[in-house]
Amino acid sequence: MRYVLAVWEGERPADDKSAGRVFNDLYDRLVATETDEPPTERIRDYVAGLLERWCDLTEDDDTSPWSTGPLIGEARGSLMYFPMHWSMAEEASGFAVGLARSMGLVCFDPQLNKLRP
Repeated sequence: MRYVLAVWEGERPADDKSAGRVFNDLYDRLVATETDEPPTERIRDYVAGLLERWCDLTEDDDTSPWSTGPLIGEARGSLMYFPMHWSMAEEASGFAVGLARSMGLVCFDPQLNKLRP
């Protein structure tokens, strides 16, 4: 089982419903179409911050919370949509949310259709 988190650049939506619409638009445009749009600099910096805390799955699949690798492969344009192992999701997502907040990025839980505080 996996937990997935979405992080993107942009103004924080006013509520969960608005965030869901923004996420769906970004997902349809950048992920579902399998675009090869390179990640923005801020998203690359975000991924680098995640990998400073935990290694990439390609480096050590026993200690990495990420369930895909290389992690940067989940970044497209201004969106990072990435899965993590359920067993480490609480700790890893908490860190990921805090890092996103510190970088001025929006963090959204697509499973619950809710903005992460």
